[in-house]
Amino acid sequence: MTDATARVRELNLYRQYFDLVAAGTKTIEVRVKYPHLADLAAGEVIRFRIKDTDETCEVKVKRVTEYPNFESLLDGEGPANVNPTATRDEQLTNIRSIYPQEKEALGALAIEIEPSHIKIPT
Repeated sequence: MTDATARVRELNLYRQYFDLVAAGTKTIEVRVKYPHLADLAAGEVIRFRIKDTDETCEVKVKRVTEYPNFESLLDGEGPANVNPTATRDEQLTNIRSIYPQEKEALGALAIEIEPSHIKIPT
């Protein structure tokens, strides 16, 4: 898949994480393995949007790795890559406040990303 034909997925992101992605300091995005993300692959583009705004940030997917749960994901990827501003325990608490236990049971995806385009309305 070339950059010109890369599939673009649109996902919402909280402001605090959006800012880290846009700055390039958050290199691993954590998601539950929902059916619509099960086939996410390297080379695709994700357009993150802050809900109810026009602010978007596009990233290129470098790698997708599946883990059985959030703890193993943080251990495998390194907490600093997921959120360099929070400890591992803080991150685990934050992730589990977003995704309850029944969602975590679907599996966790570590999506390695690199910034592509940032679009902030003027």
